[in-house]
Amino acid sequence: MKFLFDFFPILAFFIAFKMTSDSDEGIYLATSVLIIASFIQVAIFWLMYRRFEKMHLVTLAVVIVFGGATLLFHDIRFIKWKPTVVMWVFAIVAFASEYIGEKNLFHRMMHYADDKISVPDFVWYRLNIAFVLFFIFIGAANLYVAFNFDRNTWVNFKTFGITGLNMIYMTGMIFYLFRFTKDPEELLTDESDTEETPKE
Repeated sequence: MKFLFDFFPILAFFIAFKMTSDSDEGIYLATSVLIIASFIQVAIFWLMYRRFEKMHLVTLAVVIVFGGATLLFHDIRFIKWKPTVVMWVFAIVAFASEYIGEKNLFHRMMHYADDKISVPDFVWYRLNIAFVLFFIFIGAANLYVAFNFDRNTWVNFKTFGITGLNMIYMTGMIFYLFRFTKDPEELLTDESDTEETPKE
């Protein structure tokens, strides 16, 4: 359900672009819809949970700046840069999280999903650095497609290509993570052994 909610502005962009056969008109309409949809996403999330999600706020800020520049200067190069800027901002945040706070970005994300996950620290480090490299790669891939293929191909890649790559990559990361997690019965055994061990 959360995935569909996060995907909402991107899908709105795609639908708006496809509503007209004129790609010039379509990209500006889609950009306007993206800005509105991003505002709606942040507002609905706040109404539901009475808090803001950092990912939504960062995305909204980038959408306003690059989407607004696209409409103001009538230059689609700005909106083409938007996915790359979002990805590279998250890459910087993920890298900085290795040195700021007790948990890196990937560890925090998984902690929100399940705070009982317990793996060695080096696993969190590897996964977070892999996160950084993946964000950099996706950002670069977006620029390559945006400036080497036609507009329709880029919109399809932005909507389904980047989303699909994210899903595949996250699935692989989670499988890697759970290679190092203990079985619940093993965790119970460890806890009981600890309780039975006399203190010196």
